[in-house]
Amino acid sequence: MKFSPSLLRGTLIKRYKRFLADVELDNGAIVTAHCPNTGAMTGCAEPGYTVYLSESTNPNRKLKYTWELAQTFDGHFIGINTHNANKLVAEALDNKVLDQFSDITSWKAEVTPPLANSRFDFQLTRKDMQHNDIVEYMEVKSVTLADTDKGFFPDAVTQRGAKHCLELARLAESGVKTTLLFCVQHTAIKSVQVATHIDPTYAKSVKIAANAGVTVSAASCTIDEQKILLNQTLPLFL
Repeated sequence: MKFSPSLLRGTLIKRYKRFLADVELDNGAIVTAHCPNTGAMTGCAEPGYTVYLSESTNPNRKLKYTWELAQTFDGHFIGINTHNANKLVAEALDNKVLDQFSDITSWKAEVTPPLANSRFDFQLTRKDMQHNDIVEYMEVKSVTLADTDKGFFPDAVTQRGAKHCLELARLAESGVKTTLLFCVQHTAIKSVQVATHIDPTYAKSVKIAANAGVTVSAASCTIDEQKILLNQTLPLFL
């Protein structure tokens, strides 16, 4: 996923009210940007971080700028925009980047399975040995919480996330293939763990899903000020 036009660089002054961030651009202007991340953003929003903003030409938008990337004091990039996780996975599906999805023939976004109560990020289709369509479902979560080189999800309590895990488990138990994919948008992270210390209920739900047959995996991204690319799987510990 390439950023076009190029992002604007600045310095983070503060993030506040969850959805707002004040940034001093390199030209000295101070702007308020939309922060498309509802999480705690622990370690992602330190005042003084270098940040990168996209600029909208839509005159109807309340805020002209969107916070896309942060760069830590030791140079690691973080994808702030959680909406980009699904875009990155979609691009990876199209480009056959991950081996576990290399035989996907088509996909649809935001689909509610029959008899389910939740809408999932992706409906995937493969062919079986008889060339019949086999449909499966995938939920994607964006990981940005890092402790040295270990990534954790979630960074805050998520009842919705736990619900999705249990829905995936029910589908898996009924014979439908399902996947929970952690999309890591932090270049320091080399492995992923479920954050039991932050949300034990979510952690329990992930284990229930895995025991029911849900495939739980993680993938990392290369990130710089020009692009984000999902490129490889990472070790995952439940």
